[in-house]
Amino acid sequence: MAINERFPTSLMANHLTANQLKNMKNILWAFLMLLTLTAQAQNNFKVPTYEKFKLKNGLTVYLMEQHEVPLIYVSAVFDAGSIQDNEQYGLASMTADALLFGTKKYSKEQIEEMTDFVGANLSTGAGKESAEVSMSFAVKDADKMFDVLQQVLTAPVFNAEEFAKHKQRTLLQLAQQKESPRAVIGNYFNKFVFDNHPYATPTGGNTSTIEKISVEAVKDFYKNYYTADHAAIAIVGDFKTAEMKKRITSLLGDWKTAPGRMVKRAAPDLSFDKSRVLLVNKGDARETTFLIGGKGIAYNNPDYVPVLVVNTILGGRFTSWLNDALRVNSGLTYGAGSRFNRNKMGGTFYISTFTKNSTTVPAIDMALNVLDSLHRTGLNEEILASAKAYVKGDFPPNYESAGALAGLLTDMFVYGFDESFINTFQTKVDGLTVAQANEMVKKYFPKENLQFIVVGKADEIRSKVKKYGTLTEKEIKNEGF
Repeated sequence: MAINERFPTSLMANHLTANQLKNMKNILWAFLMLLTLTAQAQNNFKVPTYEKFKLKNGLTVYLMEQHEVPLIYVSAVFDAGSIQDNEQYGLASMTADALLFGTKKYSKEQIEEMTDFVGANLSTGAGKESAEVSMSFAVKDADKMFDVLQQVLTAPVFNAEEFAKHKQRTLLQLAQQKESPRAVIGNYFNKFVFDNHPYATPTGGNTSTIEKISVEAVKDFYKNYYTADHAAIAIVGDFKTAEMKKRITSLLGDWKTAPGRMVKRAAPDLSFDKSRVLLVNKGDARETTFLIGGKGIAYNNPDYVPVLVVNTILGGRFTSWLNDALRVNSGLTYGAGSRFNRNKMGGTFYISTFTKNSTTVPAIDMALNVLDSLHRTGLNEEILASAKAYVKGDFPPNYESAGALAGLLTDMFVYGFDESFINTFQTKVDGLTVAQANEMVKKYFPKENLQFIVVGKADEIRSKVKKYGTLTEKEIKNEGF
């Protein structure tokens, strides 16, 4: 609330001295200047200076100094994502988790105690394209934490007892996920559209595959895919580059791994000759959850920025057309949106929401009508300007922290882009015209031969949803996606 909205100026003058009024004016002036500088920073955001080099074992290293706070952030990535799982769905994820189950030097409990004691964060995980080890800690604890990090990366022992316990927890989680359509619908969608491509596999695995994964399989996966020549590590924070270069060379320069495996993969075929519907039956469901989508864009698509702006209008923010139509205006759902999931070799586009069983068809129809209106009426200057302002304001905060910058650097390694993507982002947004935006709609937002994933009570919605395309059914309680 502005000052004058709370207190009339005349009343304020009776209670404040001249110096107090002057000080308040100075504070207001400084605040306005800060807002102006913040806006200018957003419009001129660039990737900070960093150094990139390779160790003799092939490990790519990124170093970026950030001295605002006495912290260090680390992100290490490996060519060890779920696309390497083959038929052992979940193997990449289980291997990444098991890195923290003890090393040659430290037990799992010791790792947890050492990091907790100094307030450090250490985590691992695997996505489709890569596996990551991330860590953050205070500069004063660098010696201890870099020692732990080196052990986790280079000397995990994959303790069998800890692995067995984790396996049981994972199986329980998979069973619980079946109770939440929103937790599993993405897996059904990926399998439906990617078919036999590795992107179709569920990163977290499924019950039958997790049950068969052994400690020996995890050790083999680590040996084959956690290789220095197909890996990168980014270190961002309060340090001197020359000193950190010596430290990381000493820690990891002599790490010897097997040569990385070169796997040639074809891009997924996401061309569909008809609309299809996958109905996943959850007999006790009171809601229907659905995705509607098709072909999207690959990670390095040169049109990503204009596509992002257009998708902001359709379903990328709270005031999007989809959310306005399905939530605000009709009350059919608590939220609706759309997004492009980008992978290195190809991606998907989808609209997502949920609604009561009885309003399944009205909700799907309304989502389709909104998508159709994007194609039919297109965008105008006012709508586009609003989206551009939103995207420009939302973009810089994504990379404000040192941790986010560390992730950005390793993303650059995994997906093969450079800082020009970030440095030209604002210019690309500003330069987008209405004509270009409407061309993006035609080119990248599918409206024909859409693919529908519908999770709900089949007996109540089967006869209604079959109008959208060729119908296939599955049981959510059954194995597989």
